[in-house]
Order: sequence, then structure tokens, then C-alpha cells
Amino acid sequence: MKIMLSAGEVSGDLHGERLAHAIHEKEPRVELIGFGGARMERAGVRLFRNFADYNVMGVLEVIQNFCRIMKLLDDLTAFMKRERPDLLVIIDYPDFNWRLARRAKALGIPVFSYIPPSAWAWRKGRAKDCAKIADEFVAIFPHELPPYEAAGAKIAFVGNPLVDTVRAEIPPEAARAFFGAPEGEHIVLLMPGSRGQEIAMLLGPMLGAVKILLARRADTRFFLPVADASYENVIQAKIEAAGVPVTLVRENRYALMAIADAAVAASGTVVMEAALMGMPCVTVYRLSWLNYWIGRALVHIDHFTLPNILMGERIQPELLQDEVEPKRIADELERLYRGNPNRAAVTAKLRKAAARLGAPGAAGRIAERILAAARHSKTGTKD
Repeated sequence: MKIMLSAGEVSGDLHGERLAHAIHEKEPRVELIGFGGARMERAGVRLFRNFADYNVMGVLEVIQNFCRIMKLLDDLTAFMKRERPDLLVIIDYPDFNWRLARRAKALGIPVFSYIPPSAWAWRKGRAKDCAKIADEFVAIFPHELPPYEAAGAKIAFVGNPLVDTVRAEIPPEAARAFFGAPEGEHIVLLMPGSRGQEIAMLLGPMLGAVKILLARRADTRFFLPVADASYENVIQAKIEAAGVPVTLVRENRYALMAIADAAVAASGTVVMEAALMGMPCVTVYRLSWLNYWIGRALVHIDHFTLPNILMGERIQPELLQDEVEPKRIADELERLYRGNPNRAAVTAKLRKAAARLGAPGAAGRIAERILAAARHSKTGTKD
């Protein structure tokens, strides 16, 4: 049996890695092939292309790289035609993956959508279009279901794999010793994202906030977990230019979250990971003005960070566009320091948000559904 996975960004690569491990645990003989990153490759996926060579963000950037992206689509289509997988599993990355899904359907290859497009937030009509292409869907958040159910899609929420994987690597005492941060020192994390564009737009204001906080709270230590090692030199150069003490971290990042007071973080999966570790975040989101105005016209949501969306209220700060500036970041972070009554109220609601991700074992349950779909495709009969 052969299954093709397609994930076009860091978060998808992480989900693809967990999925690959879960599939092989249940059925070691399955051959996994596809499009993804280093994590998926280490998990046993034979990659045809690595997304790192194509990862762009924003409307203008996609237009500028349109020919390369379409060539990739053609190459992956030819790869599918040659390999004839029993199932294509598309993991998030909707603008590209659904084009690939249409090509798979035309080739007679069934499609399984893992993390479908956010039809609950914008372009709700997409749910009907997607339901015509994919044979089955699995969502990782409960609020994603209604538009797809209304469109007649076969969709389920069986939990979120983060519940199993987000765990402190070492105990708190060992973490404090490892990071050289004794009890009583405040710890703040900078998490500017995994894309070059995010780092370019967000790291500067974050470092400006570090200067302000050091002047107010000299007992604060600052760490930056490196999400993508290829940007490490760029990050280090920006830190040195800013002249602030920020330590880059390459391991034990969940243990660091567990002992940290708070973080300033780019909007994304990492904010939900932080919530699972009980660490509040000031979430920041900044785009070019062209991308922002296009998004504002299309997206109609009250919140843009996962814990706030899950709870339906602003339980921790969100800063957008011009709000992403050093003083505002510093002010919001200081309210999340340990000892501040506001922090206790925020972390209590973060625990409730984390509980809505479901029970442990989600990756295994998702893998079972994917294997059942692949077997049905291969044999033409249900298990």
C-alpha cells in the first residue's frame, strides 16, 4: 500500500511527521511518499520535493513565484501519475494542496484532507467545492466542522495531536539549570515565526520591546527558540545589531515554555503549543499593507489566535499591524509576568482552551482513518 502526503510549510511538516510515525506504528509496510520537509523525511517519507525551496507568504510573493509554483504542481502531478498512490493526503496549505487534489481526482486517486481550509473564517463556499473533491476530512479543531457538515462532507474531529506531543522534555528544576535561569528570574521568549518574512517584520519590534523591558525589569532573561535553523544567522545578526541580550535556543523548547513567564509570538501553532504548556503569549501579526487589506476584505473573524478562537473571547493579547510596536509589546508582556494577578486569570482560561483539543491519542485515530481510506481505495471494499 502506498500513501502520498503533501505538506507545504513548517506546521504541515510537523503534522506530517506525527502522522507518518502513527501510520508506520499501525502498518509498518506502508510506503509513504510526497512533498514536505525535513521532519517528514526523518519520519520515513520519501520526498519528491522539499517545501523549503518553495515556501512563500503573501499575495505579492506568490505572484512573483507563480511560475515556479505551477512548475512544482506539474512535477508533483507527474510524480503521482508515475507512482500511483492508493491515497493522497493533503495537509493544510490550501491554495496549493487543493490544486494538487483536483489533479489527483482527475487521475482517479482518492483524496483525504487533513486540516481542511478555514471555511469557518472566510470563503465559506469553499466547503462545498472541497466536499466535491475530497473523499474524507479530518479537522484538528472542533469549530472547523459546521461549514463542512452543512456542505455534506464526510468530516470528523477526533482530537488534536498537539495534546500528545507538547510535553516538557525535562523537569522544571533541570530546565532552569540547563538554561542558566535560577528561580526568581523572569523569563520571556521571543518567537518571531519560521518564515523569513515573519522574521523580517516581527523580530525588530520584539527586540525593541526587550530594550524597554530590561530598563523596567532588569531581572528578566530573554530567549529565542529557533524554529528554522536556516534563518539562525539572520536572527543572530539582528540581535547583535539591536545590542540586547537574547539567547538562541535549539533544544528543550517545551521545557523552556514551562518555566517562562510569557512570550511574544507570531500567530500560529506555536501559540497553541504555548497554551498547552501554560505559558501566555502576546500574539503579533503583521503583513505588507497589500496583503493586509486583501485579508481584511476577505476574512471575517473576531480573533486570530487559536486559544482566543477556541474560547470565543480575547483571553490573551493580540496585536495587529501598527499595534505591533515595541512599547505596546512590552506593556502587554509585563502584565503577563509571574506575580501579576492578570497572569493567573489568563492561564486559567488557557487551560480551558487546551482542554477543548480533545483526548490524547489523536494521531493514532487519524492514522486509522487514513489507512482505512487507503485500504478501501486499494481493494475497493471497506474494512
